[in-house]
Amino acid sequence: MPTLHWLNDEEARKISGQLPYRLLEADSKLSYGDSETENMLIQGDNLEALKALLPYYAGQVKCIFIDPPYNTQSAFEHYDDNLEHSIWLSILYPRMEFLRDLLAEDGSIWVVIDDNEGHYLKILMDEIFNRKNFVASIVWQKVFAKKNKAMISGSHDTMLVYARNIDKWERNLLVRSEKNLSAFKNLDNDPRGLWQSVAYSVQSEDSEKRVAYRYEIKLPSGRKVSPPTGRHWNGLPERTEELRKDNRLWFGKDGDNPPRIKVFLNEVQEGIVPDTWWTQEECGNNQESKKEMLALFPNTEPFSTPKPERLLQRVITIASNQSDIVLDSFLGSGTTAAVAHKMRRRYIGIEMGEHAITHCAPRLKKVVEGEQGGISKEADWQGGGGFRFYQLGETVFDEQGHINQKVRFKTLAAHIWFSETHIPLLKIPKTPLLGIHNETAFYLLYNGILGDKTPEGGNMLTARVLRELPKHKGKKVIYGEMCMLDEATLQKQEVTFKHIPYDIKAR
Repeated sequence: MPTLHWLNDEEARKISGQLPYRLLEADSKLSYGDSETENMLIQGDNLEALKALLPYYAGQVKCIFIDPPYNTQSAFEHYDDNLEHSIWLSILYPRMEFLRDLLAEDGSIWVVIDDNEGHYLKILMDEIFNRKNFVASIVWQKVFAKKNKAMISGSHDTMLVYARNIDKWERNLLVRSEKNLSAFKNLDNDPRGLWQSVAYSVQSEDSEKRVAYRYEIKLPSGRKVSPPTGRHWNGLPERTEELRKDNRLWFGKDGDNPPRIKVFLNEVQEGIVPDTWWTQEECGNNQESKKEMLALFPNTEPFSTPKPERLLQRVITIASNQSDIVLDSFLGSGTTAAVAHKMRRRYIGIEMGEHAITHCAPRLKKVVEGEQGGISKEADWQGGGGFRFYQLGETVFDEQGHINQKVRFKTLAAHIWFSETHIPLLKIPKTPLLGIHNETAFYLLYNGILGDKTPEGGNMLTARVLRELPKHKGKKVIYGEMCMLDEATLQKQEVTFKHIPYDIKAR
């Protein structure tokens, strides 16, 4: 398979393996709503944030949507979108590797791009996601006004869609719109209900083998017709007669038109198959998305190319179901997270700049409170839920593979609790007991939490330490630097011991 090469591409291919894991630290002041929510808004470099997510979410994300900077040689207020070509590719490559690893086996990734880098990105994604997992290249009509000074006025963006494993990915159908349903009528009062007709003739790809399908059909009016040149009937005479007797052929109101076959609404699949042409009437355009942003933030200059909520609604509808995880690592103004929230998905949004605080968090707060812009009415959104705000903390391990000396008990406790439960540790305990989740108690022996920093005094699980731990009747998971208890004792006490640092999910 062809691969793409650019200046310093070898270094770019090594970055993901060399990057250290960082901790995710919850900020209760910027979080909002349900404290038990798994929805995450992360402020920080998305490369580091994506690697920080791997211990928790590798292979679990159902739908990834990203709208990376297009490298258009333009000056954007919120992004440096004027990157030299090879630098742009080097930035995207390791991020795509992490995104691939986060995708579930039955998941998919959707990347919006324009023609400046789109063709290079296709080759890059062929390499990372495997060319056989390519699903489609979708055209979205993003503008309706023509640029008269342009050589050719561009009116679309492209969306590259890849499955993690094409053999396991199943897309959802789209709900039939009123326009789709209006095509179904019942012109002859057929008791089977609404129907629409499609041509009974089909194109002849091998005319010599289709001679038997080219014959005269006598219309109800008495006139005889043959299939048009280059086409043949979609059935032999016997099938045509069966369809006629079953009132499955439509010859027009006066019975004098070439036959068309009736397709009944109650016999077709419940939705429609997505195609690759997405119009602004169906999915909105850039102007619509700017109006959505101005309604949310009337005194703030909107992003240059925000995406309308209807566009994200269609992607998320096709690619996920309720409670699935949706991820956007170039969150921008927060549209993906807002739409995922309204559609009752779990989500992870990553944004590096200050607008994670000035735009994304306030927007999601409005969603929790039930704002009625965008797709709210169509999604029957009335508010609820919540999100947790996170920032990147210290690296978990140093270059020698040891716990970073700067990592204190409260930081490692929050990391371990989240890795085990997928919910934030909102209140740091003053004892080794981090909390109880699903009837299992989680303990951390670290940094002398028991008051004595000698091995016997806290970081090692001994019979004495076990007796001094806060009591819990039931299963217990205990993290420590060493265990001096035998397997029989651990089983009797319902203890699972996990070794620091080797059993910590950050390697």
